[in-house]
Amino acid sequence: MLKRIMLPAMLLVLAYGFAVSSSFNEIAAGVALFMFGMLCMEQGFKVFSGGTLQRVLAASTDKLWKSMSFGLVSTTLMQSSSLVSVITISFLSAEMIGLAQGIGIIFGANLGTTTGAWIVAGFGLKVNISAYAMPMMVFGVILLMQTSARLKGAGWILVGVGFLFLGIHYMKEGFSAYAQQIDLTAYAMTGLAGLLVFTLVGIVATVVMQSSHATLVITITALAAGQVTYENALALAIGANVGTTITAILGSISAGISGKRLAGAHLIFNVVTGVVALLMIKPLLVSVEYLSAAVGIASDDYTLKLAMFHTLFNLLGVLLMLPMIQPMVKWLEKHFRSERVERDVPRYLSKASLDLPEVASRAVFKETVHLFNNAFNLVCHGLDLRRRDVIGDGDLHDLLDKPVQIIEIDLDDQYARMIKDIYSANIEFISRAQAAAPPDYADSYAALRRANLDIVASIKATKHLRKNMQRYSHSSNFVLRREYNRFRIRVASVLRALAELNHADDAVVTLLSLDQIKVEAMDAADHATARVDQLIRDGEISSQMATSLINDGMYTRDLVEHLLVVADAIVHAALPPGEALSEEMSLQRDDIANIARSMDGAAVTRDTEFDR
Repeated sequence: MLKRIMLPAMLLVLAYGFAVSSSFNEIAAGVALFMFGMLCMEQGFKVFSGGTLQRVLAASTDKLWKSMSFGLVSTTLMQSSSLVSVITISFLSAEMIGLAQGIGIIFGANLGTTTGAWIVAGFGLKVNISAYAMPMMVFGVILLMQTSARLKGAGWILVGVGFLFLGIHYMKEGFSAYAQQIDLTAYAMTGLAGLLVFTLVGIVATVVMQSSHATLVITITALAAGQVTYENALALAIGANVGTTITAILGSISAGISGKRLAGAHLIFNVVTGVVALLMIKPLLVSVEYLSAAVGIASDDYTLKLAMFHTLFNLLGVLLMLPMIQPMVKWLEKHFRSERVERDVPRYLSKASLDLPEVASRAVFKETVHLFNNAFNLVCHGLDLRRRDVIGDGDLHDLLDKPVQIIEIDLDDQYARMIKDIYSANIEFISRAQAAAPPDYADSYAALRRANLDIVASIKATKHLRKNMQRYSHSSNFVLRREYNRFRIRVASVLRALAELNHADDAVVTLLSLDQIKVEAMDAADHATARVDQLIRDGEISSQMATSLINDGMYTRDLVEHLLVVADAIVHAALPPGEALSEEMSLQRDDIANIARSMDGAAVTRDTEFDR
């Protein structure tokens, strides 16, 4: 409701401003150009985020000071702490970094945002930056016309910086013109009331523009033109710092619980920093005066003093909160917990990660593994197997002679609760991510899509198999009962083997292990078919029993094949983008069949890894 009202209201205010004042036109155009420049820079930096991002993150965030440095440098480059916060939430949701690392990045980002104030106050207002803007935009457009993705990325960055400079120029000119028409300092407020009111104005302005940097630039340019007092400008800077958390909060809405925890940490840090700055305003001002004199800032250069103030209170906030990181992590983990819901939902997908190919790929990979783990449990319970028995060290063949303990489970209901929502979200996310990703990611997304489809197919095969398995697992015919137990053990053996593959680090080794499992599975299926023929000839089962065994043998084969396709797809999807295992490394279906037949297929009674 609020969003519906805000947009028309903003448009009406802007239309009125355009009608009554040409200076307002310049200021508004400057803000628009500045923010468009930020969007262009964001687009450019995204080009350089793929491929090596995870390795860079691992190297840059393994220690707290590295995490803070990463946040500081990335914010300095992109000139947007809000963007860095949203990106960090994406990293965290995809489990590319931990919560403490994410908090470190947020702390660094808050320090990084202070560099923008220094650049604008020290360079943007004292130099005719519009003269630099035009060449940058020209060179940027030329680069945008190239075919290379990296050159295009550099082009977007140059165009973005050009628009930033041009926006600052227009804001400066607009406020200077305003000074001749109307004195906005007439609305200045002093004392505590002024601090609180203008802090609130700064918060609202940042929430509306979704950029603390834009609010700061407007404040600095207004201060330089004498349209806002120094004291009120300080309050606006504090408000901008607090208001920037709204972007992180909005970015966490579609994120998992980890993203929400980080948004909470961001809010705590910025609110605490803002409150401390308000309470310690006088000591901070004394420090600003002392440090400004020490570095040669003129006593009447209020724009640079504002930049100094902005840096000081953010640095103070970091120093105060650094010892609190671990307690904050524990508090957030305690109070931000995943709700116990009747339906399982995606944990790693977030809309923000769609713009970052490597993060998006990692997120959907993790979500597919999450879906497979849910399906793992459903397949086990659907065949009256307990997960602890499947993944344990016990001999699965001991189950052959044990009576089957029925596990009460409604597969349709469990599918709706544990599979459906995640599966639907994965398919939609893959479609959106693939459309925005570079071609290098096509194979990975194709593998993940295939994995999701076969996960669902494995549950459907389990449902078909369960019907007769429950009927015949307590049959008075020992031979029939034993054959259905063999089906259960065959599936359980594959599930155990796949669970063990999760601990393998080498993709080639994993792929070769999968080939071995495929050969053994096909050999076991061939033996099962031959054994049914033998049982019919020996008169140990009726024709009706034989028909059920043959049909359910096919369901068992289908189930095993679906599980193996999922495992194969996950192995390939785990590879870095643009890399692929050679087709020669993987056995084809005909090769698997030939090897299986060579394992003495005629010896029906011979024990195998799956059937003894």
